[in-house]
Amino acid sequence: MEGTSHCLIFLIFLLSCSTDPVLPVRLTVSPSRSQFFLYEPVILTCEDENRSDGWTVRRNTSREIRNRCGDGFGNLAGSTCSISYLYPSDTGLYWCESMSGSSSSSSSIQLSVSGGSVILQSPVLPVMEGDDVTLSCRAKNQTHNLPAAFYKDGSFIGDETTGNKILNSVKKSDEGLYKCNVKGHGESPSSRISVKEKPPTTSPPSSSSSSSEKLSNISDSTVTPGPGSSSVSLPVLLPSASLCVLVFLFLLVQLVVYLYSKPKVMKEEEERMTSLPETSGCSRGNRRKANQEQEML
Repeated sequence: MEGTSHCLIFLIFLLSCSTDPVLPVRLTVSPSRSQFFLYEPVILTCEDENRSDGWTVRRNTSREIRNRCGDGFGNLAGSTCSISYLYPSDTGLYWCESMSGSSSSSSSIQLSVSGGSVILQSPVLPVMEGDDVTLSCRAKNQTHNLPAAFYKDGSFIGDETTGNKILNSVKKSDEGLYKCNVKGHGESPSSRISVKEKPPTTSPPSSSSSSSEKLSNISDSTVTPGPGSSSVSLPVLLPSASLCVLVFLFLLVQLVVYLYSKPKVMKEEEERMTSLPETSGCSRGNRRKANQEQEML
């Protein structure tokens, strides 16, 4: 009975540890681009699966390190940071960080505020390998599309009469710094485009491989942490993972001890039960022999 309870506890433990972990928080930008003109507004939101308000936006700029929204810049409401008027001094890295003081954080996003008259509109978040990406060169107060020249890592990659450059079916080699130039208006700052590898398509996994696939999904969803964090987003999972490992080792030891001691106990019991009839028979034989001797006398 005791062994059955140990096995039941062990199975319950494995099921509880195989549930999906809390996914890391991510930072979203509205409007969704990384470059802005002077005095434009922006809204930064920390999103997680629990829709909690336990996050704040921090940033590193040329003037400050790890400054928190509401403390020198922007207005914080829940986990949303609103900046009404952007200035060139707002250029920097932005990320979400737990308000509880833990090391968990989101990936960081580079925002650039141009005091000039041209910006490049490009995806602010990493794009998936195989997707089409549109780069738009925009002049301040423009009323129609203007011809623009586009550059990657400082090298010219083409002119576009519409001001829009389409990167078809992007791949890892398309990663880099992009900028554009509108003749007579000026040049935009550079923005980095990151490309994520497309996960391979496989047949539906068997039940025995479900745990391995979950670990793989966790790895794919893990992102580079914000500069304010000393570790990646994975530390969100470490406390529960450590507890699971400790409980697993404890239950494993208990199970091994039980399985090792059970045959030994059963063997001792079997030997004891086997010896009882033999001892009893010997005693009866001795008493019978003594009675016969008395009758002969």
